[in-house]
Amino acid sequence: MFVSTIQRFLRPVFGSFEHEECKKFLRMGLLFSFILAAVWTLGTLKNSMLGILVGMHFLPLARIASIVVLIPIVMAYTRILDYYSREKAFYVISFFYGVMTLVFAALLAHESIGEASEAVIAARTGMALYGTRMLAFLWYIFVESYLTVIVALFWAIASDTTLPDSAQRGFSVVVALGQVGAIIGPKYITQLPYMLGFQTGAFAVAISSVLIFASICALKYLLAATPKELLVSFHGKNEAAIEKEQEPGLLEGLWLLLQHRYLLGIFSVGFFYEFIITVFDFCFQSVAKAHYSGHAYHAYMGNYGSWVNGIALICLLLGASNITRYLGVTVALCMMPLIVGGGIFCFTSYGHLEFLFWLMVGSKAINYALNSPALKLLYIPTSHDVRFKAQAWIEAFGSRSSRGSCAALTFLYGSLQRFFGASASMAIITYSGYGLVAVWFFIALFLGKTFKKAVDEKRVEC
Repeated sequence: MFVSTIQRFLRPVFGSFEHEECKKFLRMGLLFSFILAAVWTLGTLKNSMLGILVGMHFLPLARIASIVVLIPIVMAYTRILDYYSREKAFYVISFFYGVMTLVFAALLAHESIGEASEAVIAARTGMALYGTRMLAFLWYIFVESYLTVIVALFWAIASDTTLPDSAQRGFSVVVALGQVGAIIGPKYITQLPYMLGFQTGAFAVAISSVLIFASICALKYLLAATPKELLVSFHGKNEAAIEKEQEPGLLEGLWLLLQHRYLLGIFSVGFFYEFIITVFDFCFQSVAKAHYSGHAYHAYMGNYGSWVNGIALICLLLGASNITRYLGVTVALCMMPLIVGGGIFCFTSYGHLEFLFWLMVGSKAINYALNSPALKLLYIPTSHDVRFKAQAWIEAFGSRSSRGSCAALTFLYGSLQRFFGASASMAIITYSGYGLVAVWFFIALFLGKTFKKAVDEKRVEC
């Protein structure tokens, strides 16, 4: 009765589902909500902890360091996939990160090197100061690696257990339910330590570890309770030949990415979006840190995270997924560069904190509601190794390399200012952004058409 009621509610927004199919996506959404609650809580604390421990001016350096360290992490992730099944890999990786999150919670609560008031941190010298800086960077890299690996692995499992027609309806439901966890995490879990009288955000980090362990239980429940016929993957008539050409190895996912323009296109779309949004985000967080500090800064960034996911959920409930269902993946993918292009125009016109807040909220919410589900669909007409291994490299370096490039852009902007002046430098950066948006649009057009052709012909693209 309960599921039937939900089916009637979902029908006008997401489309019609069979009874067991609806239950499958509800279970998958529960799993994703645990993941996103942990991801957004840790992600919010990642930036704010770095700002408190060493200052936001270290953010570009932290992003570059995370890119370098992610290379061996993704190689290790690839090796785990060679030895374990998809679900066992999820259990092993989640258990490791759950335990390590508890370790970081203890370190962040440590009185000598952990979070404290700005005056206390500024007074640290010698090994205490060195320990604080090491903790800040290790914490940032640790969270970046979790965000990269676990989200990529979840969507690999989702695309490996769902057929195209079902995914076009169901993935938006999964994203919508995931937003609930993403709203609760940064809004309430980051605030809970201070409500209970704790002086640091370390308790919120410890709660995140509980969410990580809960995601293990949620996946077990999904696989055990869902009928096997609803956990099948897309198989193309040329799949056996494609997989025979793929050789195992630590860098297999990277080689697959470099060999196929379809995968390079997916990489480029993620790169362009993250590059432009990171420019917005750096300005936003720098202005926010100038206005807030300590607990107030945690609270402000937590509120920001909740608004992003709240607006994304509203967009989904208002039928953003119908764009993909009725107009197709191509239209959904091509709309995002047009929207971001409008964001660039607004960004160069206004620069105060409130406007930057809503610009970031809107840009990320629309991405989660429209662009992200469409991008995940692109992995369905691909081989098993592409879904699990190449996707991890794309997730790791599509967004992270763009952030590293943005960090380099920060230094470049200073050089341009010295040679051309502030206004001319901003014009150069702005028109470069419009150029990226134009290239992004045509790549999105190519990806959408290639996806449709592969599904229609029932073949694996790569």
